[in-house]
Amino acid sequence: MPSSRVAVLGIGLMGRHMARHIAKADFPVTVWNRTPQKAEALSAETGIRVAMDAADAVRDSDIVICMVTNAAAVEHILFDLGVAEAMPQGAVFVDMSSIPPKTEKEHAARLERQGVRHLDAPVSGGTRGAEEAGLAIMVGGDRQAFLEAMPVLSAMGQPTRVGPDGSGQLAKLCNQAILSVSIGGLSEAMLLASAGGADPAAVRDALRGGFAESRVLQEHGQRILERNWMPGGQVRNILKDLNAVIEAATDCGLTLPFVTLARSMFQALYDRDIAGHDHTALLLELEHRNPPHRVGEQPDRAPE
Repeated sequence: MPSSRVAVLGIGLMGRHMARHIAKADFPVTVWNRTPQKAEALSAETGIRVAMDAADAVRDSDIVICMVTNAAAVEHILFDLGVAEAMPQGAVFVDMSSIPPKTEKEHAARLERQGVRHLDAPVSGGTRGAEEAGLAIMVGGDRQAFLEAMPVLSAMGQPTRVGPDGSGQLAKLCNQAILSVSIGGLSEAMLLASAGGADPAAVRDALRGGFAESRVLQEHGQRILERNWMPGGQVRNILKDLNAVIEAATDCGLTLPFVTLARSMFQALYDRDIAGHDHTALLLELEHRNPPHRVGEQPDRAPE
């Protein structure tokens, strides 16, 4: 049995699958969630213990996985709920949330002063990737800490170290830049096909295997045809990430016009209270701007 004891903080759409896969890889796992009911759903599963508070969850852990919504939540867990103080000396805190690179570097420095090592390891692949242990995991931080965490990370997907602290988050921002612009292009193409009289489903099939082929065309294209806006990645979260992309670009002296446009489109959705939909619902903003055109006749499937 692997020797590392693992804590997973944040048992949401992603975290619950991640905890299960770590436990299935024979690591002893302790889970904690701000809303206890979500964590308690895992209490009957082999190898998983539920902790009532975050500090208790990490007290004997060698590796702590954190998967929460934003930077404020990570900071609250680490420094307000006592996680940083409760972690054993030499333990590795692995932040798999998506937060700004600058913030991640600050957390790494604060943890180092307390004798705790740090990796930032955001993911791509969504809930499906989490469920299938097929996540792309982009890791920043110390090489030795990465090697020690590798067996745990590999239980969830494919980890790749991309540089020092903050680099994992920078790689995730690159992913979100590509994703947002790609969803925008896909949505415009499907709307154009429909408005011009072609069958959008047939157009998607015709594009498969050509230079436009991608997981975005495959998976998000199918979502658009089904008008399935159940998340997945939510509009509010990709907007958060795109704000971070633009901030990082500004720090580097860059202007990113395509990302800036995509961000404005997602902001428009958010401002119309379409925040919990899957980010593929960007199509709804295009349809809002182009009445009466619509892709397909099916009703929208959307969160309440």
